[in-house]
Amino acid sequence: MVVIPSPQQIAFAQKLADASAAVIARYYRTGLAVDDKLDDSPVTQADREAEQVMRALIQAERPDEGIIGEEFGAERENADWVWVLDPIDGTKAFITGRPLFVTLIGLLYQGQPVLGLINQPIAKERWLGVIGQGCTLNGEAITVSQINDLARARVGTTGPQYFSERSWSLFNPFQAQGRFTVYGGDGYQYALVATGGLDVVIEEGLKLHDFAAVAPVVIAAGGMMTDWQGQALVKNSVGQVIASNGPVLHQLALAAMHNA
Repeated sequence: MVVIPSPQQIAFAQKLADASAAVIARYYRTGLAVDDKLDDSPVTQADREAEQVMRALIQAERPDEGIIGEEFGAERENADWVWVLDPIDGTKAFITGRPLFVTLIGLLYQGQPVLGLINQPIAKERWLGVIGQGCTLNGEAITVSQINDLARARVGTTGPQYFSERSWSLFNPFQAQGRFTVYGGDGYQYALVATGGLDVVIEEGLKLHDFAAVAPVVIAAGGMMTDWQGQALVKNSVGQVIASNGPVLHQLALAAMHNA
């Protein structure tokens, strides 16, 4: 049984998005310094400060709930309710001044994503998905597309460099059958599945902070999001994901990728 977040938790997710957006907007296109993390991915002061602001709010206002953040790790991660934070998903886009990065705010109940918020602070676009309650973009209800023919499907992924050689050999023939494929977008592309702009997204190597927020957005908009074996995404999922507008394209994508 899915446990639905309280109205107070839903409102609090919006508060976290507002706080992080204010930080990020101050740094956008300012030429701030870029550091490299141990995995060679870039990080900036904007990433760190935006997460710190959100963590401080959780600690002050919802101290019994846990936190898992990309930049500063976990606190109370075994609590029933855990907030999962990715302050800037798409840091390369942020660094280069492309407004395709997003802030991802997810809420887990006993390890299961039940609420997701995707916020683009420059374009002022905000997707909110609550499992069992639907999905909105800036407060207006949205749904996925109705395309069920792979030949008409619009496929997305962040980039071929994020696939293993084996996985790319499976994805490439699949995407070649679609109408076209777009690269880039990180978490933004899952928001586009929810709004009907993309029909299938397939990726590998995601971490919890990459998918905890986007899965509820896609699912609450009427789509599907699972791992490559068709299993629901949970706290310990490996990060091979498929998001789609529904069962027809999802099954085709699963058939293409399940041997990876």
